[in-house]
Amino acid sequence: MIAEKQINGSCLCGAVKFSASLPSKWCAHCHCSMCRKAHGAGYVTWVGYERDQVTFVQGEHQLSWYESSTDAHRGFCQQCGSSMFFRSERWAGELHIALACINDAIDLQPQANVFFDKHVNWMPIDRTLKQVDG
Repeated sequence: MIAEKQINGSCLCGAVKFSASLPSKWCAHCHCSMCRKAHGAGYVTWVGYERDQVTFVQGEHQLSWYESSTDAHRGFCQQCGSSMFFRSERWAGELHIALACINDAIDLQPQANVFFDKHVNWMPIDRTLKQVDG
């Protein structure tokens, strides 16, 4: 049996560390206003995994979960404030990880701009990617 490839990641301060087994389900840039505000950026690049693909190596107790909308939660480090995770009943069983929190190369490139109808004009955008409105 071939061992699954693992990727590793953490928050800024290193209090929360995780690993995830590949393959990733998808990778996309989210342009919704909540992602922009939570991350202080023009969009956030998320990578989707089945929840059981992700293991917390350290500091799961350091995570706080903020209910940003009905049945949707954003996970961040209590110590440094890094916005790291997203989970929602809309994508039940999945855990979305902010690509910037992953230390290793993943198996996918971004495939789409989602909530594209919410994008800001001041952010350069790769318009060759699939564009999906919210």
